[in-house]
Amino acid sequence: MDADDVAEDLYRLPPVEFMAARNAQVAEAKRAGDEAAARRIAAFRKPTLAAWVSNLLSRQTEEAGQLLELAEALREAHRTLDPEQFRTLSHQQHVLIAGLARQAGGLARRAGQPVSPGVLHEVEQILHAALADAEVAEQWATGRLTKVPAVSTDFPGTAPLAQVSKKAERPAPTLAGKAPDPAEEKRRARLKEAMKAATEAAAEAGRRDDDVRRAEEEHERAATRRSAADERVALLTVQLSEAEEERRTAAEAADEASVRVRDAAREQKAAQRRAASTSRAVERLSGGDFDR
Repeated sequence: MDADDVAEDLYRLPPVEFMAARNAQVAEAKRAGDEAAARRIAAFRKPTLAAWVSNLLSRQTEEAGQLLELAEALREAHRTLDPEQFRTLSHQQHVLIAGLARQAGGLARRAGQPVSPGVLHEVEQILHAALADAEVAEQWATGRLTKVPAVSTDFPGTAPLAQVSKKAERPAPTLAGKAPDPAEEKRRARLKEAMKAATEAAAEAGRRDDDVRRAEEEHERAATRRSAADERVALLTVQLSEAEEERRTAAEAADEASVRVRDAAREQKAAQRRAASTSRAVERLSGGDFDR
C-alpha cells in the first residue's frame, strides 16, 4: 500500500470524516501485512477546518502557482533590499490573499462544507505564512497542511536584522581591500528594518481590511435578515388586522344571535304556556263537563 496515495485521498476529505477513514486505511494496511505503511498512515494528523480549506486551494494549480511565485518574489525583494519592488509586491500580496481566501470559501461550499468568516480569516493567516516562509509554502503546496502556522515577517532566505548588525560590527574587506562604508551598512540595516516593519504593517492592515470586509458581510447578512423579518412583521400585521376584523364581525354576529336566542326562548315559553292551557281545556272538554 502506498501511504502517499492514501494521504492524498485522506486530506481531500472533510475533517469530520478524516479519523474514521484514516483508521480504516491503517486496518487495511495491517491486514495486507504492510506494517510500515500502517505506521505511516497512523501518523497522519487530522487537519483543522481552516487547514483543510487551504489544502483545497493548494490543489488549484494556477492559484497555488501565483502564491508561490509571489512568495519567491517577496523573498527576493527582501534579499536585494529593493524598496520599489517591495512596494509593488506588498500591494499584490494583499489583493492576492483576499481573492484566494474568497475562492477558498467557495471551494469549501462546493465541497459541502461552508465555513464561517473566522475560518476564512485563519485561511488568510495560512496564506500569509506561506508567503513569508518557504517551508510553510512547500508544506501547503503538498495539500497536507494540518494547522495554522505562525506568520513570520523575517522571510527565510534573507539575513535577519541581528545578522546584519553583526556584519556591520565586523566589516568584511571589499575587493579593493577596504572596509565597507559604515554609513552604507547602517543605511542598509535601516532599510531592512523598515521593510520588515512595512511587512508587519501591511499584514496588520490586511487583517484590519479583512475585519472590515467580514464586518460588512455580517452587516449585509444581518440587514437581509432584518428585511425578511420586516416583511414577516408586515405580513403578520395584515393578518392580525384581518383577524381582528373577523373577530369584530364574529362578535357582532354572536351578539345578534344572543338576542335571537333570548327572543326564541321567550317565544318558546309563551308557546309552552299556550300548549299547557289548551291541554287543560282539552282535558276538561273530554270529560263531558259542558255545563261548567
